[in-house]
Amino acid sequence: MPTDSRETLRCDVAVIGAGTAGLAAERAARANGASTLLIDPAYNGTTCATVGCMPSKLLIAASHAAHAARSAGTFGITVSAVGIDGRAVMQRVRDERDRFARLTRESIAEIPDDIRLQGRAKFVSPHCLELDDGRRIEARSVVIATGSAPFIPDEFSGLGERLLTNETIFELEDLPQRLAVVGSGPIGLELAQAMARLGVKVTLFDRGERLGGIRCDRVHAALKAIIEEDLALNLGVELETRAKDESIELSWNGSSSGKSEFDYILVATGRPPQLEGLDLSAAGLELDDDGVPLHDRDSMQCGDSAIFLAGDVANDQPVLHEASHDGAIAGRNAVAYPASAPGQRFAPFAITFTSPPVVRIGQSEEDGVITGTADYSDQGRARVEGVNEGVLTLYAAAPDGRLIGADLCTPASEHLGHMLAWAIQQEQTATELLKMPFYHPTIEEGLKQALRTICAATPLALPEDQDRGTPSGA
Repeated sequence: MPTDSRETLRCDVAVIGAGTAGLAAERAARANGASTLLIDPAYNGTTCATVGCMPSKLLIAASHAAHAARSAGTFGITVSAVGIDGRAVMQRVRDERDRFARLTRESIAEIPDDIRLQGRAKFVSPHCLELDDGRRIEARSVVIATGSAPFIPDEFSGLGERLLTNETIFELEDLPQRLAVVGSGPIGLELAQAMARLGVKVTLFDRGERLGGIRCDRVHAALKAIIEEDLALNLGVELETRAKDESIELSWNGSSSGKSEFDYILVATGRPPQLEGLDLSAAGLELDDDGVPLHDRDSMQCGDSAIFLAGDVANDQPVLHEASHDGAIAGRNAVAYPASAPGQRFAPFAITFTSPPVVRIGQSEEDGVITGTADYSDQGRARVEGVNEGVLTLYAAAPDGRLIGADLCTPASEHLGHMLAWAIQQEQTATELLKMPFYHPTIEEGLKQALRTICAATPLALPEDQDRGTPSGA
């Protein structure tokens, strides 16, 4: 790697940030014939591998095992005692997490040395970057892919080591006894329920009254009831904290009130874009109210400039498959600048890995005129498996019943959600889906109730019932 702080490097496309989006942008730019430079302060691996998707799913997997053992009595199977070795749980989380991160770093190391620059970059002008060691980079185009970071509200900033975020919780050597979780978005919900099912006494707090961004009241009510089976839930409250010698005292008021002590507080109040230190004023970009450069989501281009965004920093859809797609679009268009080729975007699709998972796809009832709901409390296969809980709602447009979105909290909803996201992206109708085969008995059969409701509300006739005679509830 170049080390002379006095030199000026030149390239077609400079990419700031070596996470999922940045790696995809650099790869796309180089594949399209551009000379590239990739800039990152540490090259530690992606957010997904190090502090996000993978360590959280490892913790969740442990919680599934504990919950399955406790629930074995449903099937007439006796488990005399369920012991949880907190140190062993957390050690496996770290060991497997470190393996994923190592494989990611090994993949990054395959990028040629003369392309990878270690350091922090800021703009000097729209086409010039300066690293913290003094080197400068002149680039025809720049892709900003600096990711996001946990947001810590001021009232929690002085809590020291007893304050946790998704970037520090996995370093705990043992499971805590008492945990407060602040924030009921995907991170807060996932980790709160996982910790609770691992035997931690968990209380979840949020200023708002809605869990997980669910839009449908019936789906939200189902999720709320499920979450309350595992932990204490306080929505619509304001919090005050006080650090004590061996704990944190937390008091709350609003829809409910109380006071309690906790070993740790996990703050999961969002992950805003990391833009500090980039000196965007020198880039000449127009910013929105949150300080994020205004950009065209179809091309990831910032105005008419040669600067593009990719991944969480764009503050659009903060999920891995979107970050990778952003990077591919931004990298390709950075090469083509000043020409711009809009990319075909995916149907918006997000999963929260609670049990059962929460899925949000596309548009909602506010955008359509037809809804269809399916209740899984007595669905045949779900009842067989002892997981008969949850609700899903599908949203469709008139007059043909074309699917436009869905909210799910049902067994296997991460798999149902994929099927529905594909159907929505392909603009399929409820009638077309009902003409597809539904094997019996499966969780997928539960979709029929919602699909038929949509069909009945449109001028189109229901397709001929392919499973006439199937017993009710089966």
